[in-house]
This record gives sequence, structure tokens and C-alpha cells, in this order.
Amino acid sequence: MRKCNLFLSILILLAFSPACHTGASQKPNVPDAEKFLSSAENQLTDLSIKAGRAQWVQANFITDDTEAISAQSNQDYIEATTRLALDIKRYDGMSLPPVLDRKFKLLKLSLFSLTDPKEREEVSKLGASLEAEYGKGKACPETGKYKGKCLPIGEVEKVFESSRDPEELAQVWKAWRAVGAPMRQKYTRFIQLQNKGAQELGFKDMGAMWRSNYDMTPEQFSAEVERLWNQVRPFYESLHAYVRTKLIAQYGNQAVTQDGLIRADLLGNPWAQEWSNIYPILGKSSTGPDYDLTSILKQKKIDELGMVRYGENFFKSLGFAPLPQTFWERSLFTKPRDREVVCHASAWDVDTQNDLRLKMCIQIRAEDFVTIHHELGHNFYQRAYNQQSFLFQNGANDGFHEAIGDTIALSITPDYLHQVGLLPTVPKSDDTALLLRKALDKIAFLPFGLMIDQWRWKVMDGSLNPADYNRGWWELREKYQGVAPAVARTEKDFDPGAKYHVPANVPYTRYFLADILQFQFYRALCKDAGYTGPLHRCSFFDNKQAGAKLNAMLQMGQSKAWPEALKALTGETKMDAGAILEYFAPLKKWLDEQNAAAGVKTGWKTPADPLAGS
Repeated sequence: MRKCNLFLSILILLAFSPACHTGASQKPNVPDAEKFLSSAENQLTDLSIKAGRAQWVQANFITDDTEAISAQSNQDYIEATTRLALDIKRYDGMSLPPVLDRKFKLLKLSLFSLTDPKEREEVSKLGASLEAEYGKGKACPETGKYKGKCLPIGEVEKVFESSRDPEELAQVWKAWRAVGAPMRQKYTRFIQLQNKGAQELGFKDMGAMWRSNYDMTPEQFSAEVERLWNQVRPFYESLHAYVRTKLIAQYGNQAVTQDGLIRADLLGNPWAQEWSNIYPILGKSSTGPDYDLTSILKQKKIDELGMVRYGENFFKSLGFAPLPQTFWERSLFTKPRDREVVCHASAWDVDTQNDLRLKMCIQIRAEDFVTIHHELGHNFYQRAYNQQSFLFQNGANDGFHEAIGDTIALSITPDYLHQVGLLPTVPKSDDTALLLRKALDKIAFLPFGLMIDQWRWKVMDGSLNPADYNRGWWELREKYQGVAPAVARTEKDFDPGAKYHVPANVPYTRYFLADILQFQFYRALCKDAGYTGPLHRCSFFDNKQAGAKLNAMLQMGQSKAWPEALKALTGETKMDAGAILEYFAPLKKWLDEQNAAAGVKTGWKTPADPLAGS
């Protein structure tokens, strides 16, 4: 039987009732706070491991039973964190040593509080159900080439990668969005409960709580994001204008609206978030890269595990230890034929120590080669900080976590591919072509990375009502991306649900930040490696000095505010787009020249804004 003053992690659901403390009426002191945090970390470690295992099974074996198991583990976590949320209030306003003070702030931001047990059960079931609906989703076109077929997301991506038939693309685009429509009611209720939980912790809404996790106020963070966007927006508008012109040449005026918005289904990706698949129709193919990485991987018969080995070998070349044997035994690398799985790529740290895993339905293509490096960046980060206490076992901010693997992937240059034997020689490619192809991913992604959470923050603060969810979604896509839907949309649709991170409730601004940070990290590591040439040609593969600098920052986890971690790696204390602009500077000059020569103006009209650009 549990005594009142003991915090036993095996009795999580009975713990942390404020009236239960010995001397609860007395003002707590620093030793009390230390004991509270130690017990909380032990319990959260235990809970996170149990939840991680349940979620792994649910994502890899989508059934009603695994959905229920995952929902129960989430509910257990919410039960415990609700009690923690009640108890942590005893320590509000205390003067604590810096390490304890930081832990209390991080703990509060990690909690979720719903005092009503029925609501705790409801939000857990809704979360598991929404993710499962996405995982089971398929595009089933009603007309055209794929009529009578139902395509999982991997097959949908292949259609957008290769098809140049605008009618076919519109049909598949529309069919995939049918995945989201049934989610609207569940999602509306899910957000209501999320907000209630955040408000019980003292936050205005869940969006404000998310924005509080960056060592600044929610208002400061919103301003910081806007500042970064304004740094890169002119570049995006220049790229948009160039691509728009080429798409009109390919498809005619149907490619754009009268206001200059590009049809979203024509950009080579189901969500129009990255555009590199349309590179061949942009008029640079004759002077483009003298290699095709997808073809090379297939010609050399490199399989899915072989692709992962290339990613691991890059980190090993920097001085990192190999991945554990359990990584290879427990990861999911290919889509099973006998069951439904969530194919969205993700990296897992199941036991907060060394049970690292990759979950990904790998396809033999260049895009997945890069994605593997991205996901392994998470795994190596997770292992680097596993000696930190539980509350510090995270990235300096979530943008850091997303940026690490992409920093490595920036080193997938022709020189690197030659070093690892994938290219016999370093081709003398046109640098403008290389940069254009890269910008179709990195620069094109920026406004998409920004607008997902701009939409969710409006949903969460109530400024966007459920009756207007889809209208608000497309207004933001028009404003930031300059894209329009392939076919007319109404409020019978729920297009946000067709993007994994929305039903899975994964914050998305982290990816926007990562797109900025990775170039800051990359420039610093290239400098540490002694590289002095054009930034976009740098590879720090096999450089132990750069690896040591990187590892030192990774080991910090979240023990320090992110500006300190940034300074440790780069010498800078502010996130800044200067590095990404430096990387792509030759391309920006070329794009401006092409647009000027063609008499093309940058920008587009939206219902809310006059013509942007010049």
C-alpha cells in the first residue's frame, strides 16, 4: 500500500494528489522541489517507454485492437500528467537554482491536463483514431486511369512524381483529399479537448502552449517566425514566378489562375510542399546534373537496407558509433504486404537509451535516400543526449531536431557521391542547375512549412471556426504559397486531414525552422572542416573535427536554452536565414535575370492581399 509521501512510479495513476503530501500546507523548499522532479522524471520515463511501445505496435499493425491499446497508453500518460499538472502548482513562484528552474518550465510544457476522466479517455481515443484513419487512407479516383483502384500514399506519391497528365493529376489529387473529409467532426472535438487541457495548465490555448516551447513568449515566437519568413520571401517569390512561367509553357493557362496562383497538383508532390519532381520540365535539363541518383541506386541494385547503411556510414565517418544491432532487427524498412502500416517516415527512441528504430516504407529513389539521412539525424541526436536526465532528453528546440539529419543531407554533393563510390567521377555540372533542383525542395518548402501551424494556431485560438476550416486552409495556402486547389473545394472537404501531421497532432513550424537552421549548421560545420569553396559544394563527410563539434552540441540536448546550443555549434545566438541565402545566392541572381528577361513579375493576388512583389 502506497504511503502518502512516497512517489512510486509503479503506481502512476495514484500519484500526485496535492492533498497527499506530508506537510502539504507548508511552503515547499528546494529539496522538496528536487524530490518532486526526480520522481516525476522517473514516472515519465516509465510512461514514455510504455507509450512508445504501444504506439510502435499501433503504427506497424493498424487494427482495432492496436488502436485501443495505443489509446489506453495515451490515456495512462494523460492521467499521470494531469495529476502532475495539479501538483506542480505548489512550486509556482519559487526561487530555484537554474537547472531546477529550467526543468520545471520544461515539465510544465510537457504536461497535458484534463481533470475530467471521461474527457481524458475521449481525447486519447480521438488521437489514436485520427492517426489510424490517415494510416489506412487510400486515394480511390472515381474517373480516369485509376478508376476502380485504391492507391496508398506511397503510390499516390509515385503518380505525382512521374505523371504529366493534368487531368490524371487532378483526379488523384482530389481522391487523396477524400481521406481527410471524415475527420472533420473528430478533429473539431479533439481541438476542443486539446485547448481545454492547455487552459487547465494556464495557457490561452494549445497553440500558445506550443509556441511557449522556444525559450520565449508565444508573441515573441510568432514575431520571430515572421521575421525569418520575410528574410526568405523574396527568394520564394522569384522561384515561384520562374516555375509558374515554365508550367504555363508545359500545360497552358490552365496551370495557373488569373491571379497568378499555381495549380497545386502540378508541382510534383501530393501536397505541393516540395517541387523537385518537376525539375525536368523547367527548361534546365540540358545543362542539369550529369547523374540521376535514383537511376544509380537502381543500377547498382542497392536495396532498402543498403540505403540506410549509407546514412549510417556518414555519421560513422564523423566519429559517431554505429547504430545498435537492435536498430536493424526492430526497424521497419519496407511496406509489409500483409497489413496496414503508417508509412510516414519517422525515427523512434523507444526506451530513452539505445532502442533506436526507423519506421519507413523505403522506395529506391533519391528522395528516400535524403529522407533516410534526415531520420537518422533524429536517431543519432537521441543517442547523443541519452545521458541527460529525462526532461533534457530532447533537441534544443524541435527545429534543431529536424535540422540535424538535413544538415548531413546537404553534404550529399557530387563530391560525396564520388567518395562513397556511387559516382565514378565528379561530373562537371552546371551549378545553377544543381542549385535549382535543390531550391525546388528547400526554398519551395518554406511557406508550406510555415502555413500548416498558421492554420492550426487560428483553429486553436478560435479565430477560425469549424464551419470555415477548409476556406481558412486555402486562404493561407494562397497567401503564403501562391497555390490554388486542383478542383473546387467546399466545407464538405477537410483538406488539412490529408496531411499526416494534422491528424497525428505533430507541430509543424519545426520543419520551417529546420529549413533555416540546417544551413546555419551546415555552414558552421563546413568552416570547421576547413572548407573554403562555394558553400553549396561543401561536404564534411569523413571529417572528425566537424563531427566532434556536432556531437558536443547534440549531447547538450535541451539542458540549455537553444541560443546557447546554437552558439556552441555556430558561434551565433539568433536563428538567421543568412546561410540559406548565401547557399543559393548564385541561383537567386539567375532567377531574377530569367524573370526580368521574360518580363515576368513576381507575386500573385489573393482575396485578402493586393498583388505582392514588384
